[in-house]
Amino acid sequence: MDARAYLRERAPLLERALDETIPPASEPPARLHAAMRHLVFPGGKRLRPTLAVAAAEAVGARPEAALPAATAVELIHTYSLIHDDLPCMDDDDERRGRPSVHVAFGEATAVLAGDALLAAAFGALARDGDAEPARVLGAVRDLAEAAGSRQLVGGQVDDLEFDASDTDAGRIESVHARKSAALIAASVVSGARLAGAEDDILARLRRFAEGVGVAFQIADDLLDEHEDGACSMVRALGREAARQRAEALLDTALAEIETLGEGAEPLRELARFAVRRRQ
Repeated sequence: MDARAYLRERAPLLERALDETIPPASEPPARLHAAMRHLVFPGGKRLRPTLAVAAAEAVGARPEAALPAATAVELIHTYSLIHDDLPCMDDDDERRGRPSVHVAFGEATAVLAGDALLAAAFGALARDGDAEPARVLGAVRDLAEAAGSRQLVGGQVDDLEFDASDTDAGRIESVHARKSAALIAASVVSGARLAGAEDDILARLRRFAEGVGVAFQIADDLLDEHEDGACSMVRALGREAARQRAEALLDTALAEIETLGEGAEPLRELARFAVRRRQ
């Protein structure tokens, strides 16, 4: 199973779900809805939502079982990118080859578009009528914790404040674990949870995804040609040692799901792709 082929195969399912969740750009307030859609369509690799559906398949369910979680994860990820790009944060004028939302629509609308996407994410989860209510509540908890002050948002705060002279690999990995890995872990766990996975499998999938998530961010550090990120494992360890750390995390992560069988092969391949990608 090739990861890129799997991403392409699952893309139409995800695109339809996202399109049905976000109001059309023609619906008032049209400017807000256009801003919400600006970064969602066209999206990036859709790695996080595809991990959610792959996790459902890994535990023997159809990919559709994870769609509410997959949709929610992508909307949360997109909201975080919109806010990260703001002048008061990372101050990026371009995202995915097009103007950032605040450049195209103004800062105020960009903030509100991010807020609306976050609300829409939890609405997508709450509308799931197929999963057991307890599983839906569990998925809501997974994503709320991942997106909150102890994880994604807190990791972003520490990243913004990170001292470029600090080369403590443990502190850098802590930021990576919260800013990047937490939402990746929530993708996998919430997708499998909605698909009916039991607690012991969910625990193994969480450990798998947390390891992959940190390795994924180290891969981003390696892809930074200018190595200008303050909170970078390359800056702390050097390129070769950082690459070895990412591979070690990947190996440990894959061992967690070794017994899941052939149905988990797309999940394994997505993990390898996430860590070994070249762009």
